[in-house]
Amino acid sequence: MSVRTGFDTGEVCWADLQTRDVAAAKSFYAAVFGWRFEDLLTPDGRSYSKAFLGGDLVTVVAPQSPLQEAKGAAAQWNIYFAADDAQAIAAEAPHAGGTLQFGPEAVADTGVMLFLEPPGGGTTGVWQAGTHFGAARHHEAGAFAWAELLTPEPRAAVGFFQQLFGHEVTEYPQDDGGTYTTLTVNGVEVAGVAPLPEDGTGEEQDADAENAEGTGSAEWQVYFGVASVAEAVRAAVAAGAEVLVEPDESEDGGSIATLRDPQGGVFSLLEV
Repeated sequence: MSVRTGFDTGEVCWADLQTRDVAAAKSFYAAVFGWRFEDLLTPDGRSYSKAFLGGDLVTVVAPQSPLQEAKGAAAQWNIYFAADDAQAIAAEAPHAGGTLQFGPEAVADTGVMLFLEPPGGGTTGVWQAGTHFGAARHHEAGAFAWAELLTPEPRAAVGFFQQLFGHEVTEYPQDDGGTYTTLTVNGVEVAGVAPLPEDGTGEEQDADAENAEGTGSAEWQVYFGVASVAEAVRAAVAAGAEVLVEPDESEDGGSIATLRDPQGGVFSLLEV
C-alpha cells in the first residue's frame, strides 16, 4: 500500500459523488468497497460524508445542489485535476476552447475549486490544494483507480487539457479505427480520452450508451479498484445496483465492469 501526500499539476487528485440521498449512498458504497464514513454538516444544515479506507480519506459523498435536486438529476461522480493556480487555469480555459462553469471558489481553508467544460463537453473539476490535497490512496482495492472522458471531440479535448495542464499524451490505435489517448504527467498515465462509441450506423451514441440509457452528452467515467470484479459486482447487485456492462476481461487493464448505483450514479470497477 502506498499513501499519497500530494499531487502534481495535471494529476487526477480526487473524485467525489453528488447524490440526492447521502445516507442511502453510504450504505451502498460501504457494501461494495468497505468504506467507513464520518458525517459533517454543510453550511445549509445538510450533511455530507467523508469516506475512508482504514484511516485514509478516499472520497466524499455529498448532497446535490438545490438546482440538481430541482431538475431530478441522477447522482454523479466528479473528477478533479490538481492545479497549483486555479485562477490561472480558469483564465486560460476560454483560450483553450473550453468553458468555465463554476468558480474559482475557496472552500474554507481546504482548497480552491472550479469546474470547466472542455470542447465537446464533460464537466471537469480542478482542485488547488489547501489543507486538503486529494485522495490518500490510489489504484488499489477500494480507491480511485482511473478516469476516462468519452467525448464527441476527443482531439479538441486532449488539446484543451494539454494547454491547461501541460500533459504529454500517448495514443493507442483501436480496432474500430479510433484512438484512445492517455494524458501523462512525469511519464505516468493519469487519465484517458476516447471518442464516443458509435451505434452501428456511424452515429455517435450517448456517453454511456454502451451501458444503456445514456445522458446524451460527454462525460467522465470513474473507475474504482477492487480485488475481484466478479465479487464486487455481486455485492453491488445485492445492494441495489444495476449492471450496465457485465464483467469483461480487458486486453490491457484486467477485468472491468460498469454499474449504476440506486440513485443513478454510474461508476466502473477495475481489478487491481
